[in-house]
Amino acid sequence: MEKQEETHGGAFGIGEPNVNFAKYFIGNSYLKQLAQTENGVKFANVTFEPRCRNNWHIHKAEKGGGQVLICVEGKGWYQEEGKPAQSLKEGDIVVIPANVKHWHGAQNCWFSHIAVEIPGENTSTEWLEAVEDDEYNKI
Repeated sequence: MEKQEETHGGAFGIGEPNVNFAKYFIGNSYLKQLAQTENGVKFANVTFEPRCRNNWHIHKAEKGGGQVLICVEGKGWYQEEGKPAQSLKEGDIVVIPANVKHWHGAQNCWFSHIAVEIPGENTSTEWLEAVEDDEYNKI
């Protein structure tokens, strides 16, 4: 009997190692680009290994912008600056307004979400400090 490999990423699959953004993550993440609309809405499946998380960051925009996360596998965390971390599970949706400092990542298991980039005027992502183990462990 052949050993079946464990798969991650939900229905969309795990994608490739997220090497272009690895410096903004603690742990390993994977990225699978899914689609982009004519008006610039981008969809990507991001998969986090257990305890992987991205740095604090801000999706900046003068008008419009922001991000939506649609959780598709496992359990994760989302936290906005000054607020307690929010537990996420498959089926949860988080709407992140532009210009809000936040981070997201996995709990003690694999976690995947579809990241939807909302178009806006003069958009950019500002990557900030890491969510270090001592901070993460307090959740």
